[in-house]
Amino acid sequence: MEIKWPEVLAALINLLVLYAIVKHFFFGKVGKVIEDRQSDIQSKLDKADEDTEKARMLLLENERVLRSAKDEGKKITEAQKQKADKIYEEIVEQAKTEAQTLLDRATVEINREKQKAEQEIREQVVDLAVLISTKALEESIDEDKHKKLINDFIAKVGI
Repeated sequence: MEIKWPEVLAALINLLVLYAIVKHFFFGKVGKVIEDRQSDIQSKLDKADEDTEKARMLLLENERVLRSAKDEGKKITEAQKQKADKIYEEIVEQAKTEAQTLLDRATVEINREKQKAEQEIREQVVDLAVLISTKALEESIDEDKHKKLINDFIAKVGI
């Protein structure tokens, strides 16, 4: 195979002309599109980095706010617990006071009833003694009858 130099030279000239035409009409536009694309991609990457930094800052701020809210919640809970404990103690103290008052009233009432019962018993004993004395004076009694009256008196008095 033999090289045909005129055809090679014509193909080479055609290639150079085609390259010059393509360079003149397309390389500038393609280069501009590539530059625009690179610029757009770089701006999007910068924006993504900026958004990532903003998100990180917001996350830190949210964590700080959450921590602050938890601390505040603990303080409120503790204050309410102390308030509830204080109210509980007041209620217990009031109940103790009321119970003591009721106990004192009951003791006074019991003593009053006891004195009343003792007074009634004394009156009944006196009445019985008077009755026995009257009976003893009205009839002459022998020793057996005397013992019977004393036993009846003791049974009635409950001694």
